[in-house]
Amino acid sequence: MKVLVTGSSGWLGRSLVPRLAREGHEVVGLDPEPGATTSVVGSVVDRALVRRVIRDEGITAIVHAAARHKPHIGTHDNSEFVAVNVQGTLNLLEEAAAPGSTVDRFVFTSTTSLMISQKIRDGKAGGADEAVWIDETMAPFRPRNIYGVTKLAAEELCRLFNDLHRLPVVVLRTSRFFPEEDDMAHAIAQSGENTKANEFLFRRLTVEDAAEAHVVALAKATEIGFDTFIVSAPTPFRREDCRGLIADAPTVVDRLFPEYRALYAKRGWTMFDSIDRVYDAGRAARVLGFTCRTGFREVLEALR
Repeated sequence: MKVLVTGSSGWLGRSLVPRLAREGHEVVGLDPEPGATTSVVGSVVDRALVRRVIRDEGITAIVHAAARHKPHIGTHDNSEFVAVNVQGTLNLLEEAAAPGSTVDRFVFTSTTSLMISQKIRDGKAGGADEAVWIDETMAPFRPRNIYGVTKLAAEELCRLFNDLHRLPVVVLRTSRFFPEEDDMAHAIAQSGENTKANEFLFRRLTVEDAAEAHVVALAKATEIGFDTFIVSAPTPFRREDCRGLIADAPTVVDRLFPEYRALYAKRGWTMFDSIDRVYDAGRAARVLGFTCRTGFREVLEALR
């Protein structure tokens, strides 16, 4: 395939572009920032550029990973999120579906963040008596910030273009894989690495696994037609753990991984007192055929 990857200079793009190349695909990277994995410097907001790249390069597949992300909320205004996340997505979809286009599949990088309301985020402090179990059946959504609102709007555009034009689209709602420090909702004072390790229990994956999920989605898109998947490390928890997770998360984790306390103690690490949500990526395993390779068990093995 001749694959256009947007956001190719970003954290995901730098892993995804070489991974697609190893798969035998010819990749065109598009990003406003130059980089080793970017061949066209520019933005998805530039409709003429998007049209030119898709047509002149003979693009047959698009992976749309470019976005203004949650860490940008403090540095970019709302209109920038709308321009990149909504208008940029529309530009790509319209050019992909235009007469004469050779694009036959589209993979959209979305986020589990759009599923989290302020009430869920408040967790135990907001009076919740159990963690929220989150899978693809969850509805309705009440995103708590401009990032979530614009990604949800972009998802709806993907659905619409599949309805109207039968463009195969796979939407991947990835949980956290960014390297930036936590937003303090569950922050641990000792280290960002401690926080990230804990998150593999319920809301994180590696960037390598995120890239691999996109490779699988690209291969399955025409077979699937349209679908949305949560992509996150497999959680060791079950629904019946949710009450214990909100009240006393370390006790639940200790029951499942009794060795974790000693491994953590050697580094001065601690577990979150309370966990407010659990992302269930089981449907991605069953339908898409993808499961993250790295989870909390692998994190503990690495600590050994």
